[in-house]
Amino acid sequence: MVDLSAYRGIIFDMDGTLMDSMGAHLLAWEKTCHAFGYTFDKAFMHSLGGVPTAQTVEILNDTYNQQHSVSDVSSYKESVWKKLDHRPTLISETLAVFNHYHGSMPISVGTGAQREDAETLLVHHELINRIDALVTASDVKRGKPHPETFLTAARQMGVSAQDCVVFEDTQIGLEAAHRAGMDCFLVDAGIIQQPVKAAPRNN
Repeated sequence: MVDLSAYRGIIFDMDGTLMDSMGAHLLAWEKTCHAFGYTFDKAFMHSLGGVPTAQTVEILNDTYNQQHSVSDVSSYKESVWKKLDHRPTLISETLAVFNHYHGSMPISVGTGAQREDAETLLVHHELINRIDALVTASDVKRGKPHPETFLTAARQMGVSAQDCVVFEDTQIGLEAAHRAGMDCFLVDAGIIQQPVKAAPRNN
């Protein structure tokens, strides 16, 4: 079990960190990219995990010199994703951390998913009533890699940012954590890696 005794609050990303749900999202993005003429690069799209859908569309437009409506592409991706048979399983290593520290310190989820989608999955896995805060793309103005998601989660838990630790599966999530002043454990293919420390703050 990872030692989190140095912290006072835990923030988990959802897709790819607590739940093995990235496959369905990538398939939905593949269909969306083909429909709108974007090149589908699986590794590139995976690297954008945790970025809100609308922001991802903006990145795709910039990357591939397109001018598609953000709302049109976002709606298409959402509709494709909801039609898929996606019942993601929980990732055992991060779930073990969740269970071990539940009750001993506040736990929150900070995700780039829309609130309705996040709540549906958290209810399905009976986690919704076991977390102290949920921050989604619906709740922030700026998604990852901006630190707003994690800073909001810390504030809702009543824990200072520097006393929180994040579990994430993408470099963009890691960047968001570090910009919030938080240490971060990366989760690679369901395996928790060594923590990546945030830069020391100047006093």
